[in-house]
Amino acid sequence: MKICLLGNNLTNLVLANILIKKKINVDIISQSKKPLLTNTIRTIAISNENYEFLRQNIKGFPNLGWPTEKIKIYSAKNKSSELFEFKNKNQSNFFLLKYSTLYNLMKKNKSLKFIYIKNYNLNDIKKRDYNLIINSELNNPITKKYFQKKIEKNYKSLAHTAMIDHKKIENKIASQIFTKNGPLAFLPLSKNQTSIVFSNNSSKLMDKLSLLKIINKYNHQYVITKISDVESVGIKFLVLRDYFFKNILSFGDLIHKVHPLAGQGFNMTIRDIKSLSNILEENIKLGIDDGEIIAENFQKINKHINFMYGLGIDTINSFFKFDNKLKNNLSGPLFKILKGNKFLNKYATFLSN
Repeated sequence: MKICLLGNNLTNLVLANILIKKKINVDIISQSKKPLLTNTIRTIAISNENYEFLRQNIKGFPNLGWPTEKIKIYSAKNKSSELFEFKNKNQSNFFLLKYSTLYNLMKKNKSLKFIYIKNYNLNDIKKRDYNLIINSELNNPITKKYFQKKIEKNYKSLAHTAMIDHKKIENKIASQIFTKNGPLAFLPLSKNQTSIVFSNNSSKLMDKLSLLKIINKYNHQYVITKISDVESVGIKFLVLRDYFFKNILSFGDLIHKVHPLAGQGFNMTIRDIKSLSNILEENIKLGIDDGEIIAENFQKINKHINFMYGLGIDTINSFFKFDNKLKNNLSGPLFKILKGNKFLNKYATFLSN
């Protein structure tokens, strides 16, 4: 079977590594030789289950990632006493790693094959006779022509990311505070470094001094020695209406974008990779190499799950926005019930993973 991946990005590098291990012929085609986000300070939170999947399937992966044992949720009203705590018995809740570290590991595979075609179109790709074309490139001609129908919500907000250096602590507990201006997350990266993500309910850019003021207002565990420059990106909820056209399957950020408050954007992509990997394996065993059948099966299995998951994250964001208007008088009693009920507590932790 011969598969083409459109776009030189992290999603395709991870997918290519998984497919190459299954002895599938893979080409990565892009319009530019320059990879995206290689110098970013962006970090990725990977759930315990997804981390185990990558650890089993990608050489060198066990050495990556800082384990986080708990996630504590706070409101602006009660920033010293958590509303809720997510934890998994005898295992980490998630692992945090730098985007650039993961990207550089993925591209080390000597079996990867990169092809650069400037301003290509579908006919250029068809000539290469691929069974399946997987497209995760946001702005190529194929995306613009065939994959523009989507459900989209623009939050008119920016997610601001920075890195803080601080005095050494154990640093195994992540925290998220739902402030009146948006969620602020502290994500441990090492004993003396933590990633900050502030999803501000504003489209105004923030510099590092402005962000540091927000951090200091809610920080109760770090003695900060340094803060990096700030990266900012617009926040959207987006799901594609149709995942495929003939034997072209859209993938990654092209089919779903969610609010960063839950750290689930790339986790959703890893779950999609696992699903596609299983579909390909089953079809290959049956001698089926029809890309359109495979693409249709992927959409049938994953489209509704991705939509409901993204909608759930959007609902959480809307709830805390509304709760802040009520001065957190709704979240306190609600989370008290959740913490006191063992079944609901366990189920919420399961969903968070």
